[in-house]
Amino acid sequence: MDVFFEAEPSVEAFEKKLHGIYEQTQASTVLVFAADENNWTAEALNPVLLQAKASVLGGIFPQIIYAQQNYSKGVVFVALQSAVEWASLSGLSDITNNFDRQLEPLAEHWEAMPVPAIQLVLVDGLSTCISAMIDALFMNFGLVNNFIGGGAGSLSFMQKPCLLTPKGMLMDATLLVRLPLASGVGVSHGWQAISQSFKVTSSEKTCVKQLDWKPAFDAYQQVVEAHSGQEFNADNFYDLAKFYPFGVNKLDAEMIVRDPLMLSTDQAMVCVGEVPEGSFVRILNGTEESLLAAAAEACKRAQAAHRQQTDHPVQLGCFINCISRVLFEGDHLKNEIAKVSGDYPLFGALTLGEIANSGKDYLEFYNKTAVLGLLSEVES
Repeated sequence: MDVFFEAEPSVEAFEKKLHGIYEQTQASTVLVFAADENNWTAEALNPVLLQAKASVLGGIFPQIIYAQQNYSKGVVFVALQSAVEWASLSGLSDITNNFDRQLEPLAEHWEAMPVPAIQLVLVDGLSTCISAMIDALFMNFGLVNNFIGGGAGSLSFMQKPCLLTPKGMLMDATLLVRLPLASGVGVSHGWQAISQSFKVTSSEKTCVKQLDWKPAFDAYQQVVEAHSGQEFNADNFYDLAKFYPFGVNKLDAEMIVRDPLMLSTDQAMVCVGEVPEGSFVRILNGTEESLLAAAAEACKRAQAAHRQQTDHPVQLGCFINCISRVLFEGDHLKNEIAKVSGDYPLFGALTLGEIANSGKDYLEFYNKTAVLGLLSEVES
């Protein structure tokens, strides 16, 4: 596995770098994490993807990570010598979509292949049925493999093609890539509850409409304004809400964080990821110190999980972190990246939601959460 970086955001520079990587490494597969501010379009990029000598698989994210730095422009490439299996699922906002039917034959095929392996799961982060797909993924694949990934897309919150495949760019879809690698995955978020539990008495997909039978924003506003000493107005919803996500209570597990993005026209709170009706949520807050501690904890858990799976040294680190943590921490994000760095190349993305399990825990779609995957090649 070799990692490369290209700072120039143009499609022409991407094509030139991709060709150079192939000539240098003879890679069968190249994973690509690109930044949204490159301003690529499907019309410009698809010919490159279709004609590439290696299979190009990846996504376009709000920001990307290479070495000790996050970037709003540029591309990270990970060259793999082995060919990998991949699949895509369409209709990620279609509530009638039967994800089980699409995943069942894929699971049967992939489970017959040698282990260990880790699945890279990339989704259009602005789709509205992500959690339903993640549940189907877990029900079909179980705990046989680890999973890591996240939501691609733009901070403009305009949905557009954001997943890269050898057949072109995809929108409102899921990309699954089976990587024949040993791995250890660690997950932690660092947010703490500042309110009592509220029952979600009305919600639809990613929209929270009522808490305890009252308008959701009314309850949320009261808690947040009292804690922060600031007031919401017509223009500052996310400027304040980014410090106060929801935590969805889970039995015997750390709360799953949901990031409120905006208010809809009927004052429902639109989140990244579904918030099930009947679930219980609390309002959370964090500090720079608690988020740094969470990154360190994710690294500790990933190291322990990696040691349990293989005695091979770590060759590569994949850091999936939420873009809203960047909006929270600003330039101090470099301190969080330092917490997950080691004597291995580090790459990753700042995403619209994170996807992970450790091979032991339930697969989840997270928000505002640090996820580290430590990767190693093993003999066939």
